[in-house]
Amino acid sequence: MIAEELDRAIRTIPDFPKKGINFKDITPVLMDANLCKKITQDFYDQFSGSHIDAIVGVESRGFLFGMLIAQLFGVPFVTVRKKGKLPYKTISFKYDLEYGSSEIEMHVDAIKPGSNVLVHDDLLATGGTAKAAAELVKQSGGKVAGFAFLVELEELKGVDVLNDYSKNIYSIKAY
Repeated sequence: MIAEELDRAIRTIPDFPKKGINFKDITPVLMDANLCKKITQDFYDQFSGSHIDAIVGVESRGFLFGMLIAQLFGVPFVTVRKKGKLPYKTISFKYDLEYGSSEIEMHVDAIKPGSNVLVHDDLLATGGTAKAAAELVKQSGGKVAGFAFLVELEELKGVDVLNDYSKNIYSIKAY
């Protein structure tokens, strides 16, 4: 099963980036081309019954599989980046984190109004970043068709934050 393969490939780094956090490192996953193909296909299979017009990938690890998923769907890939990283006119959304705040941006013309958009990132923790990306989709006139994550940290209840945007929330592996 793909979740078990993913679990075996993910490396847990204790006390990173600070004491008490067990960081889930996906870089070993990226070294396994066959597993990456399976992951991409799994995301496609999960959402192939939905009408998807674009994939949004959240900086930076959301770019890794987001582009591959977009290629399978044959749809545009849209980058959501930290403030100040995109060269053209942008829309932005500021949000709170457990340790401060952040702001992400997307090009103003990245999503056509009425588009059904799948938001992808590597990790669902508290849901703040994914929610911010969903807000950018809404600001553009798009609709969030779903969320796709490699890993979910269930105890942080990020799913609860995202339910207002879409009930179609999928994580390959939950911890």
